Amino acid sequence: MRKLINKVISKIKGEPYEIDKDIPGSYLFCLCFSKAGQLIRGFFVRQHFMRKHKGKRVFVGKHVKIKCKKKIACGRGVTISDGTYIDALSRGGIELGNNVSLGRNCIIECTGVIRELGEKLVIEDGVGIAANAFIAVRGNVHIGKNCIFGPNVRIHAENHNFSDHEKPIRLQGATRKGVWIGEDCWIGSGVTILDGVTIGNHCVVAAGAVVNRDVPDYAIVGGVPAKVLKMRNED
Repeated sequence: MRKLINKVISKIKGEPYEIDKDIPGSYLFCLCFSKAGQLIRGFFVRQHFMRKHKGKRVFVGKHVKIKCKKKIACGRGVTISDGTYIDALSRGGIELGNNVSLGRNCIIECTGVIRELGEKLVIEDGVGIAANAFIAVRGNVHIGKNCIFGPNVRIHAENHNFSDHEKPIRLQGATRKGVWIGEDCWIGSGVTILDGVTIGNHCVVAAGAVVNRDVPDYAIVGGVPAKVLKMRNED
């Protein structure tokens, strides 16, 4: 059974995969049963709602709510875990690459108010986003290949204007510069990434950091606001 599971997972992911030998068989049985249910729900969502599905398998958990499904393009092996909420109402929609995983209770909200649509979200291949992430796609948001996110990460691709102290902030409009995250980045638990930020390739963002400025390739950053602590490619 264990060898068969390894083979199936490797085929879905398109790369070698081997489960830990100490995981009990009973746990694997329950996991397979749960994945089968997700696959059935994913088949229904993929076939009847998503505008484009490049792959054959989408896994959808329980109590998942997806709005504007026709605005979502989905690769193979995508997992949308229990309790996740996705509102894809936007100009460019949402593109999920191959083997993207959204953890439990994630929220992706492309448009905040209907007087101005949000732009576009792209999550490239192999991205894993842990539980309780919040992604506000007002401006464009791009997440590069093989990035991993800890739980409770926040991305805000919008920033309210507030220069006029005599006028309510909600009436002063907002900037939407967008957020770009490069490939192979590790975004730690509880990180907040603000509008206008570009994070380079191969970066590490420490848990709890607030990123309000660009981060160069290979940088390790942390703090509030986030500052470069070390460069991964330097001794």
